[in-house]
Amino acid sequence: MKGTHHPTGRRTDGPGRVLGLLLALVTLIGLTGTTAFAAPSHRDTSPARPPRLAAGPMDTVAAMQPSWNLGNSLDAIPGETSWGNPPVTKALFDTIKAQGFRSVRIPVTWTDHQSSTAPYTIDAAWMNRVKQVVDWALADGLHVVINVHHDSWQWLSGMSTDHDNVVARFRAAWTQIAARFRDSSQALLFESVNEPQFDNTTDAQGIQYLKELDTAFHTVVRQSGGNNATRLLVLPSLHTNSDQIYLDALVSEMKSLNDPNLVATVHYYGWYPFSVNIAGGTRFDATAQKDMTDHFTRIRDTLTSKGIPVYLGEYSLLHYPDQNHPSRVEAGEALKYFEQFGYEARAAGVTTALWDPGTFAFMDRATLQWTDPALIAAIKSSWTTRSGTASSDRIFLAKSSAITAKTLTLNPNGLTFQGLWQGGTRLVQGRDYTVSDGRLTLTASALTRLAGSRAYGINSTIEARFSRGLPWKIHVTTYDRPVLSDTSGGTGGLTVPTRFRGDLLATMEAKYADGGNAGPTDWTPFQEFNETFSPDYPGDGISLTSAFLNSLRDNAQATLTFHFWSGATVTYRVTKNGGSVTGTVA
Repeated sequence: MKGTHHPTGRRTDGPGRVLGLLLALVTLIGLTGTTAFAAPSHRDTSPARPPRLAAGPMDTVAAMQPSWNLGNSLDAIPGETSWGNPPVTKALFDTIKAQGFRSVRIPVTWTDHQSSTAPYTIDAAWMNRVKQVVDWALADGLHVVINVHHDSWQWLSGMSTDHDNVVARFRAAWTQIAARFRDSSQALLFESVNEPQFDNTTDAQGIQYLKELDTAFHTVVRQSGGNNATRLLVLPSLHTNSDQIYLDALVSEMKSLNDPNLVATVHYYGWYPFSVNIAGGTRFDATAQKDMTDHFTRIRDTLTSKGIPVYLGEYSLLHYPDQNHPSRVEAGEALKYFEQFGYEARAAGVTTALWDPGTFAFMDRATLQWTDPALIAAIKSSWTTRSGTASSDRIFLAKSSAITAKTLTLNPNGLTFQGLWQGGTRLVQGRDYTVSDGRLTLTASALTRLAGSRAYGINSTIEARFSRGLPWKIHVTTYDRPVLSDTSGGTGGLTVPTRFRGDLLATMEAKYADGGNAGPTDWTPFQEFNETFSPDYPGDGISLTSAFLNSLRDNAQATLTFHFWSGATVTYRVTKNGGSVTGTVA
C-alpha cells in the first residue's frame, strides 16, 4: 500500500488502470510434490546448508493463513510513529496471535534510514529496531514477512532514468538485510519489493525492470548463506496486480530463477468504484462481485493450480474502515465484500494478509482492541465458512406514511435460511414474515411492532439466521426525506444545512445545465465520497470540499443530486463566482 495516514487510491485498480492485452499462457511447468520449479541451479557457497522446512512451500504458505499487516508503522515516513501509530510492542503480536492470526507481514521502508549514495548504508539503530520487532513476532510462533516497502515509489520507481544507482542501492539494501537476518528462523520470509512500479515505462519495460530487481534480490539473498539459502522468497507481479499479463510475466520470471522456494504475491482492494465510493459504486453489486471472482480465478488457474504458492500480501477496501471520517462504504455492503473475499480465497487456495493501517482502522494499537468488533467477526468467520446475507441490512420506513410490508432478497450462499430473531425471540413465519423464491417479506404488523415509537433512525434490529456462519443483521429504520437549506460561503469549503431525518447519504451526483459533469472527477457525474462531499450527521450538514468547489466553472450553476440509502433523492444547486459560493434548494 502506498501509504499516507490511511490507505490512498490505488495506482492500478481504477477506471484508468491499464487493462493490458492478454498474453499467451506460458508453457506449463512440470511439477512434482508441492514445489513448482526444479531445484536451484546456483551453487551454495555457505559452509553448511541448513535443513529445509519440514513442509514444502505450498504447505508452509497454507499454514500462514490467516495473515495480518503491521501497516503504517515500520513503513511510515520518515519514522515509526510518523503516521499516528504508537511504537510497536511485543503485546501487539501477543494480541494478534491470540486473535487467530498465524502470520504477520511487517512492511519496512528503508529510505530515510539508508544513505542515498554509495555504499548505501542502513542506519544501525533502524536495523536493530526492525530486528527487534521481527523477533517479537517470531517468538510468538508467527510466520513473518518483511520487505522493501514504500521505497518502491520513493526511489525504485526512478529506475528508468537512474538505473545503475537504483540497482546498486537495492542490492545494497538486501545485502545488509540478508546479512542481519541470515540466521533467523525459516518462519521468516523475505518479500523483494512492495507494489513495484516504474515511472514513464510501458508494461513490457516495467516487467523487465522488475525481473532485473527480483533476480538481484534472489542472488543476493541466496549467496548470503545460512537460513537464507532456502528461505522462502516472495516475488510480486508488477504493481502486485492480478491482470493476466502480470501473472504470466511473474510465472515466467519464477521459472527462470529455477528455485523451489519461491512464493508469488498480489494485492486486492476490490472493484475501484466500490472501494472508494465513486462513479455510483455504492453497492457490492454484480460488477464488484465479478471483479473479485475474476481476480481469484486468474490466481487459481495461473498459480495455485500449478503448485505455485500465493501469499496475497494486502487486502481490504481502500477507504474502509476509517474511524476518522464518515463511512464511505455502507456497513452491510462491506460485510458482503469481506464474506465473499474469504470464500474466494479459500476456494483458490490463497493465504491472505489483512491490510491494517492501525489505530483509525482495524486494531487500535494503543488499546489493543478492534475498532469494529462486528466487522472483524465477519472477517474471522470468512476464514472457515460462508455466511448468509441479504440485499440490504436496512429496511427503511417513511415516518410520513403508513407502514406497509417490505421485502429483501436473501443470499444464502449455499446455506439454509433458518428464520428471523429479535434478540432471543424468534419471529413467527407466516405471521411476522414470509419467504418465497428467496425473497424475505416482513409483514406490516411485524414492522409496526418493530418500529415502536417511530423515532428517526434505527428502531430495532433483527437477525436472519442461517445453517452456518454469522447471522445477517437487519436494522428497521424510520426516516423521512432529508431537508436541505440555502447557504453561502467561500471556496475553502461549504456546509449545506441538512436535516437527515434518519436517512444516510449514499452518493452525490453533480452536473451542469449543458449535461457536462461537475467536479474534479470529470469522467463520471458521481463524485468521490469524502473527497468532494461528506455528511456531518452530528452537525446536521453536508460538507462540499474545497477540491469540489474550486473545480467548478465560474458562474455555471451545478445541479447536485444527493442520493440517500432509503432511495430518496434531494436536488440542490451550487454556483461559484470567484471565491464565493452560493447554494440553493432546487
